[in-house]
Amino acid sequence: MSIHDFLVTDIHGKEIQLSDFRGKTLLIVNTATQCSLTPQYDELEALYQKYKDKGLVILDFPSNEFGQAVEDNEEIAKFLAEHYQVSFPVFAKIDINGSNTHPLYRHLKSQDKDEIGNSRYEVLLEVIAEINQTRTGDDIKWNFTKFLVDADGNVVARFAPTIGAKEMEHIIQQELVDAA
Repeated sequence: MSIHDFLVTDIHGKEIQLSDFRGKTLLIVNTATQCSLTPQYDELEALYQKYKDKGLVILDFPSNEFGQAVEDNEEIAKFLAEHYQVSFPVFAKIDINGSNTHPLYRHLKSQDKDEIGNSRYEVLLEVIAEINQTRTGDDIKWNFTKFLVDADGNVVARFAPTIGAKEMEHIIQQELVDAA
């Protein structure tokens, strides 16, 4: 099974088959509009603009997993248009952990990829533990966890929430070269 086997719904309610992105390198991100990491949208948009003509597509999946995306899909779309001018695809809000996990995220998390982190991630994990956010195993620990998917639909890397575009860029560049 690959990413291309999944059907998702965009922020406007249209069903999208991820096979439409076959041949593209994907960066799949779970997001939230009221998170301290939300400014990463600027970095993600800049990354998308820089590499979209080389085959990169960013797929944004809002989630209220951590109580920081309380808006409905329409309000999320409006927020992104007003504050971040996001031009990459944004999808309907989904669950990323627990019994109602969207099948796409169940698949992403099942891939045996160690999360690439940094020192800021260690601090975030301490904060999460302090607020009693228990996450186990491959659960998504926080907003803005990112999965890099190759042109064939295979997960090649998982990035911690605190990893920004500049820290991922060299890995994304290499994946785009490999896909060419």
